[in-house]
Amino acid sequence: MNKNYYAIIMAGGIGSRFWPISRTSHPKQFIDILGTGKTLIQNTYERFLKVCPKENIYVVTNENYTGLVKEQLPDMADQQILTEPVMRNTAPCVAYGCFKIESLNPDAAIVVAPSDHLILDEAAFVATIEKSLQTASENNCLITLGIKPSRPDTGYGYIQYTDQTLNEDFHKVKTFTEKPTVEIAKTFIQSGDFLWNAGIFVWSAKAIVQSFDNYLPEMHEIFAEARSVYNTHDEKDFVHKVYQRCTNISIDYGIMEKAPNVYVLPSEFGWSDLGTWASIYQLAEKDYVGNAVIPSEKVIMYDSSNCMVNVPGEKLVILQGLHDYIVVESNNSLLICPRDQEQNIKQVVADVKNKFGTKYI
Repeated sequence: MNKNYYAIIMAGGIGSRFWPISRTSHPKQFIDILGTGKTLIQNTYERFLKVCPKENIYVVTNENYTGLVKEQLPDMADQQILTEPVMRNTAPCVAYGCFKIESLNPDAAIVVAPSDHLILDEAAFVATIEKSLQTASENNCLITLGIKPSRPDTGYGYIQYTDQTLNEDFHKVKTFTEKPTVEIAKTFIQSGDFLWNAGIFVWSAKAIVQSFDNYLPEMHEIFAEARSVYNTHDEKDFVHKVYQRCTNISIDYGIMEKAPNVYVLPSEFGWSDLGTWASIYQLAEKDYVGNAVIPSEKVIMYDSSNCMVNVPGEKLVILQGLHDYIVVESNNSLLICPRDQEQNIKQVVADVKNKFGTKYI
């Protein structure tokens, strides 16, 4: 296993679209949302154990989730858990992890990935990451993974690429497009040169540090200033203090959309970002009338079809005459909502917070 290969797992989100199961105090990356026996972050960590030594895996998360990370990933040392005092989108957390790794090993090649994605074909995923790490080690490039689209999905960002390649398989990126309308998504798929943006990045420590200098110089200055304290007792206090100065910006918008040396690797490894209940419904086992019930021991359904049901295992639930609904109960909260209106859940969470404070959030 290559000792210069590193992984950064981003685990700071609160997963509000999965309310009420995902709560601010216990978000979706720490939940076994698919009923597999392992949480999403545990699955992500175990995938990266096949790519790099366990001491080279880092988790960046909100300070409030340190206990959850330690509990679910007991093999991680304290210095591998990097905590953010505030939410500032992905650019600062990527900078923190990459600058820290660069100060330890300037020859590092790093994969950065979210903690809450589903990968069905692990062997293909590991092969894709290793190939990308090798290419990143040998070239001054920033690599992103693109998923071959199977439908005109409006929930994903899209990457357009050109015929210009690096190592034959890595295509030069032409444009990034945030979540498009259905009509635009259809034209993207018809054109054949667009991929879904998986939000998984690979680069050398040198290349990404240089890119921060070029495109986010103030953030570069903040994390370069911390070089003297990385991997010491003073690291956390220092980083927490300077983190407040970071701009709230994504790595996509801050660097990837601006840099000229960005390449995409078209990939297929059974990927889903598990962003919505619809994505869980798609992946879950269903009965003969299309109901997906997790767990299913004590749920009885009459004249009901195409429902997504997720309720506590010990609770007896009877549903009658319900079609195309999401029924979710957790943490003293019950959500019943038509499947085609689940995009309103974020607004629901905001309304609940306004009316009842943070008690149910």
